[in-house]
Amino acid sequence: MTIPPSPIAGTVHVIGAGLAGLSAALRLAEAGRRVVLHEQAPQAGGRCRSFHDATLDRTLDNGSHMVLGGNRALLDYARRIGAAGALSALRPAAFPFLDLRDGAAWTLRPGGLWLFDEARRVPGSRPWQYLAALRAVLAGPAAALDAVLPPNGLLHGRLWAPLAVSAMNGPTARVSARLFGAVMRETLLRGEAACRPVIAAQGLSAAFVDPALRRLAALGGDVRFGARVDGLRFDGGRVAGLSIAGSGFGLGSMDSVILATPAWVAGRLVPELSVPPPGPAIVNVHYRFDGPVSLPGGSPFLALVGGRAEWLFARGDVLSVTVSDADALADQPADAIAARLWSDVAAALRLDVPIRPFRVVKERRATPDQAPDSVRRRPPARTRWSNLALAGDWTDTGLPATLEAAVRSGDRAAALLLAKP
Repeated sequence: MTIPPSPIAGTVHVIGAGLAGLSAALRLAEAGRRVVLHEQAPQAGGRCRSFHDATLDRTLDNGSHMVLGGNRALLDYARRIGAAGALSALRPAAFPFLDLRDGAAWTLRPGGLWLFDEARRVPGSRPWQYLAALRAVLAGPAAALDAVLPPNGLLHGRLWAPLAVSAMNGPTARVSARLFGAVMRETLLRGEAACRPVIAAQGLSAAFVDPALRRLAALGGDVRFGARVDGLRFDGGRVAGLSIAGSGFGLGSMDSVILATPAWVAGRLVPELSVPPPGPAIVNVHYRFDGPVSLPGGSPFLALVGGRAEWLFARGDVLSVTVSDADALADQPADAIAARLWSDVAAALRLDVPIRPFRVVKERRATPDQAPDSVRRRPPARTRWSNLALAGDWTDTGLPATLEAAVRSGDRAAALLLAKP
């Protein structure tokens, strides 16, 4: 197998077509570099993609992702691939909550002097209690979230824990306080515009994947699906060759590689590479209703407290339920999972009807583990090999493993290679 290098700057081989790989490939192609994108799956997107489900006869997202106005790199990526029109921001920012234990409902409305308006904050809370979030912003690298935001008091159960578990896919006793502080710094502490939910009404692939592939093709990028890179050959201080499905080929002296695979794959391909271990599963259940789903207040999403379901997302006649830190739930049969979460859905929406048709999606190893010890194992984009850079939400971005982190990592890896003479 031979891939001719560019006569000027060589070819960049991007391994992995998730959002990190797509963003890296796009940056390189925009700069005029020849790019070959290798993806072992038959489609791009990784954990950010849509698929047609035959059971429900609907296009579903493999997982629900909360995009916010403060996700600057992700929204810039959408603009550059021509997909800004596929996204809509909810203005002003509003986050409805429902406590299934006592029926209490409230809507968090950040921005301006919101802390001094009891109608815009958690019921019974006081303005000064929210300043505790600054302890997470200033936390050291070894601190778990519960160490700086103790699990007692009203805000922990009704705000900090729901946000942290969904953002970092782990219990508050384990996840990094510093990463949670990064979320606060880029959203609540930056004002209302940074907190605006951004909705991909037609799904993740329509907003972030399909337009990127079209843009990359227009720039001359070469995307190869079903191409499983199973080996890298190192020679001295550089990557000298790749192996795809057992067939090896050499790299030219000007060629480079960006490794944008999941962390455990990168750890297998690169000798002595420090990577974080896999984190817990995330479980999503999609229910199809007989007509459009309406959530309280008309919002397209609802945060639940006090049950097993954590977030509800409505799109047309499909209601999607997301549960993070869900290893125990994922071990159950699909029918049991759907029935368990349906009880929370029925309680939240005050339904007295049989369970709707459903599809259960279990994303095991959905994110890297985000405990402080694991975060310290995140590698930087730069490696000791001159022509190899790393990308992925598991690299050292300073953020939780999110779509925003994936895009930033791809941009950073591309910038490293473009800066080389």
